[in-house]
Amino acid sequence: MTQANKTQQTNDAPNSMTKPDQKTQPISADVIKAFTPKGKLRASINLGNPILAGKDSATGAPVGVSVDLARAFAIRLGVELELVVFDAAGKSVDAVTNEQADIGFFAIDPLRGEGINFTAAYILIEGSYLVHADSPLKSNDDVDVSGTSVVVGKGSAYDLFLTRELKNAKLFRADTSPQVVDYYVQGKFDVAAGVKQQLEMDAQRIGSLRLLPGRFMVIQQAMGCPKSRGDRAAAVLSDFVEEMKVNQFVAQALARHQIKGASVAPARV
Repeated sequence: MTQANKTQQTNDAPNSMTKPDQKTQPISADVIKAFTPKGKLRASINLGNPILAGKDSATGAPVGVSVDLARAFAIRLGVELELVVFDAAGKSVDAVTNEQADIGFFAIDPLRGEGINFTAAYILIEGSYLVHADSPLKSNDDVDVSGTSVVVGKGSAYDLFLTRELKNAKLFRADTSPQVVDYYVQGKFDVAAGVKQQLEMDAQRIGSLRLLPGRFMVIQQAMGCPKSRGDRAAAVLSDFVEEMKVNQFVAQALARHQIKGASVAPARV
């Protein structure tokens, strides 16, 4: 596993975070053990997606919607939380797949699903294309053309999706999603692909860039755990996510962290 930053967390929620409903049915000891083989809940946190998590400007500690959900799930289990922090989605996925973390927060993808049991989505995020201001490309349909170069973050949801979907354009990969636009500008590529919010911030920072209208995909962000933890553990995690959507925990977390460009996913039918 790529070197990760680890942050210890107690199971006390901060005052600004709504605690999960304590009336929920208790979780059996064997399921708790399945989630905590090392004695605490290790949550893989990806700082490469600003909608999910980032660093507190004052303390440098990880903060965000995924951190709040990890803390709430640790409270539900009644265990201590350890955050295992990465700078890219692919590294965070590998940590859970290889059982070096117990839960994680990822875009649902069939390739990732080979080693991870996903919940239903808890938020939906738009994936967009960014081009130079003077680019001849006017719409998303213009991108998949022979000779067009598209930059993505290595191992990101956009990388996995576009690897399957693009038939003519050629993909180039930056090491992490936050590095995509700088890599794109320096390499004189045609298109950058990523989280709409991140691309908007980078376009404002750099200038002379514009987003193509609309979106090329909707990313379903979910929680997940290693498949080896069993169906009962996966069901408990899935039920937790549904509760957090229905009781407005996710919506409140998005508002608290001032996240734009994401919406709470519909409840599971």
